Order: sequence, then structure tokens, then C-alpha cells
Amino acid sequence: MSYKEEFIRFMVRSGVLTFGDFTAKSGRKTPYFVNTGNYKTGAQIAKLGDYYAACIQENMPSDIDCLFGPAYKGIPLAVSAAASLYRAYGRDLPYCFNRKEQKDHGEGGTMIGYKPKDGDRVAIIEDVVTAGTAVRETIELFSHVADVRFQALFISVDRMERGTRDCSTLDELRQDYGIRVFPIVTVRDIIAFLHNDPVDGKIYIDDEMREKMEAYLRTYGAR
Repeated sequence: MSYKEEFIRFMVRSGVLTFGDFTAKSGRKTPYFVNTGNYKTGAQIAKLGDYYAACIQENMPSDIDCLFGPAYKGIPLAVSAAASLYRAYGRDLPYCFNRKEQKDHGEGGTMIGYKPKDGDRVAIIEDVVTAGTAVRETIELFSHVADVRFQALFISVDRMERGTRDCSTLDELRQDYGIRVFPIVTVRDIIAFLHNDPVDGKIYIDDEMREKMEAYLRTYGAR
């Protein structure tokens, strides 16, 4: 079983990937939902870091100087990914994250952890990108910190939906900033791996759910 298939089953077992009738933040009615806020145990966050590390190692085994996790959900993701990269692959990458509000006492500033410097090659660690707002805010934030190069964006799931254009939000980020984007899995992977294949004895994507997901992609999928 590949780490991608393991990750999908892990999301289902963690209650992070669910199926039914939901309304996304965009207002779109969706038959599935990914809520990474449902990770809540030490075992889960350790395992999650392993999946991010596997994706990072597979796609960018070098050319990264630090990991950045946008507040708030990106913070534990960057920390766990950094720990897993060291444990599994011997890569000791520094990590950093931001405060939502600038601190005006003590050491001050908005950045915690590693202090990025000019020329650093940064990878952003996020959960699920919808509108790309957090990524754009990150790029704006770093313009006041250091002249870094954004090497890549790593996310849990690519929903493969249109953004404000015909292409996906991830493609918008690629076009606007030249940033490479690597999801651990895509919605197509989820459909392929779970269709009529039980997790702990339960079928989550039967023929009916598969058709709902395909219909959603026909309506909102990126071209």
C-alpha cells in the first residue's frame, strides 16, 4: 500500500475526511469535506508529519532551507513535518511560523522559530487550500521579513476545484508566484482508492457517492 493510500485511510479513521452533504466556505454544496481541525492526538499529529515528510522527500529531496507554517493550522503541520523529516530521512530542516498579531515586547516581531534570511528557499506547509488567502498573506508577510524564494507549497488534499478563474486555486498560485505545489493526495486519488473499497469494514464511496463527487467535479472542477 502506498503512503498516499495509507494517508487517505488515515484521514477517514481520524474523522478528517467525511462524506455526506456539506456547504463549503465558498457556499458550494459538496458531498465530501476535509477538516484537519479534527486531528487531536499525539499519535495523529506524529503520523500526519510522516505523510508530509514522505511527500516532501519524494518531490523535493533537496533545495529547501526551511519550512514555514502559516498561523494557525499550519503551525503543527510544519513542526510535525520537520520532526518526521529528521527521524525518517535525516534532514534537519529549521522551521518557523508567524503570529497573527505583532508582539511589541520581549523579542518582538511576527516570526517565531528560525529567522529567515535573504536567499533562503522556503517551503510552505498548509492543510487544504481553498481561496489561497493564507498563502498570499504568507508571501506578503515575508516581503517584510527577508528576500526569500518560495520553493514549494505542500498541502494535504488538492480538491481540484476552480478558483477565481477557470484553473484551480493551486494553478493560480503557480501562475501568480511561480510556486510549485505538491498535494499528498488529490480528490481523484480519494475516489480511486476508496470506491467500493472498505475501511474497517465500511464502504465510504459507493457508486452513488462516487457519482455525487464526479458531478461536483463536473460543476466546479478546474479546467
